Amino acid sequence: MDGHDGDMSERPADVPSDDPTDLPAVNGALTGQLILATPKLTDPHFRRAVVLLLDHDEDGALGVVLNRPTNTSVHDVLPDWIDLVSHPDVIFSGGPVSTDSALGVASVRDLSAVHETPLGWRRLYERTGLVDLDTPPALLDEALAGLRIYAGYAGWGTGQLEAEIEEGAWYVVSSEPLDVFDADPEDMWRRVLRRQPGNLAFVASYPDDPAMN
Repeated sequence: MDGHDGDMSERPADVPSDDPTDLPAVNGALTGQLILATPKLTDPHFRRAVVLLLDHDEDGALGVVLNRPTNTSVHDVLPDWIDLVSHPDVIFSGGPVSTDSALGVASVRDLSAVHETPLGWRRLYERTGLVDLDTPPALLDEALAGLRIYAGYAGWGTGQLEAEIEEGAWYVVSSEPLDVFDADPEDMWRRVLRRQPGNLAFVASYPDDPAMN
């Protein structure tokens, strides 16, 4: 899998940065964590992207970009799911891999017992998992707390994501339960940075155009 091949120039000297390689769990499984593009990452697929890692192990990583809503309504593509998706009810661009396929990410209301796991939903971490979009929506209606549908995803091969983190392309931060269903995704990069401790919070004020700084 290859989800990133963009240009990464040297980090501008005036960008405050906590070393992302010093953050906990970078050398372990990052499933369920967020990675945020640093200002040095200029690949248009990932510029100021907030990526939720759905799977990460020794073989690579897979995630979806949370802050790329499209202008395409879910009703136009998967009308049966329109009543279950979270606001805004559009398809999101999840990344540059398999953009002609749809991926449903959903959280469930209750996982108190294994036998209550909803049909058509597969757990990834905590209450978040993947929805089989061929499942009749009525079977999941009462079970889901939130749903978002992505066209495509971001993927990294063995060691690729770790190398990009070491190069300073990504900040690794903890996710919050509602991040995947953020109602204002276009300002999400700044808001997630603002809630971080230390110097990372200051990166939120970094200008869109470095020449304006």
